Amino acid sequence: MTSKLEAAAGVGNEDEFRELANTHRRELLAHCYRMTGSLHEAEDLVQETYLRAWRAFHGFEGRSSVRTWLYRIATNVCLTNLDGKQRRPLPSGLGTSDSHVGDELVSDQEIPWLEPVPDAAVVVTERDSIRLAFVAALQHLPARQRAVLILRDVLRWSAKEVAEALETTPAAVNSALQRAHAQLASAGLTEDTVEPDLDARQEAMLKEYVDAFWHKDIDRIVKLLTVDAVWEMPPFTGWYQGNVTIGELIDTQCPGGVHDMPMLPTMANGQPAFGLYMAQPDGTYRPFHLQVLHLEGERVRHVSAFFDPRLFEAFGLPGVLHRADLPVATTSPR
Repeated sequence: MTSKLEAAAGVGNEDEFRELANTHRRELLAHCYRMTGSLHEAEDLVQETYLRAWRAFHGFEGRSSVRTWLYRIATNVCLTNLDGKQRRPLPSGLGTSDSHVGDELVSDQEIPWLEPVPDAAVVVTERDSIRLAFVAALQHLPARQRAVLILRDVLRWSAKEVAEALETTPAAVNSALQRAHAQLASAGLTEDTVEPDLDARQEAMLKEYVDAFWHKDIDRIVKLLTVDAVWEMPPFTGWYQGNVTIGELIDTQCPGGVHDMPMLPTMANGQPAFGLYMAQPDGTYRPFHLQVLHLEGERVRHVSAFFDPRLFEAFGLPGVLHRADLPVATTSPR
């Protein structure tokens, strides 16, 4: 029996193509994001994937599923895009030692930094494969090894399927996968441990975390971090370790004071995240940075604070807050 896609291909039915192909848009965005480490590049690459797929639509014979066909195109679009490009790191992945609070804050806009991705934009059925730690680890691999590892370990394709997608042999695929595993292991990089859904105590801790920033209560912030917590904030190249050090950093380097830093919740990379706003002279609050948190029990172990105002729009967060817009818990007295 002729499939809907084959029938649509035979008559060049663009609407039918879009309906069938768009079913997979969110998971393809996740795939391109894992490959590139960039939300904005991933969005462009999904568009390019659909453009190439439409051009080749008439030749689709249904020998593989639509999903597999689109993943093959997307993978090769990503490989072409990554050719000759730098990897996308986080500051803690630059190979430098942790910084001291008194060190100069150095911003480097030339580095193509790793970006977070909104949960709402992607399919996150396996949260370990989208977490910042894992996507950052992938950036240490050459592009083709990265593709092999994602296709084999995340999508669970067979070596034969990967070989067909990359126009190579199953033996070469298995060899590349082995090298990818070895390189990640030698660098101490893993998919990280994924917590289950937040429990009531963690939810309460996050509310206290938000309240501590609103009141700029450094002692409380320090207590809510693990002793060996890490704080990084691209595009600044330094990163900081230790809850006391992080508290000192926020106390001395953060321009906000008491009641200057409201935070709105969101989800990024399968992790709790917050858009932090900063008070302005006109009485409004503007985007300052987007924090993505890694929790360890009822404490925060790692904070990646992204100083990129474009992310607020990407995460569906408002571009400006007025006093009346603030959450009740933020505006109420402590």
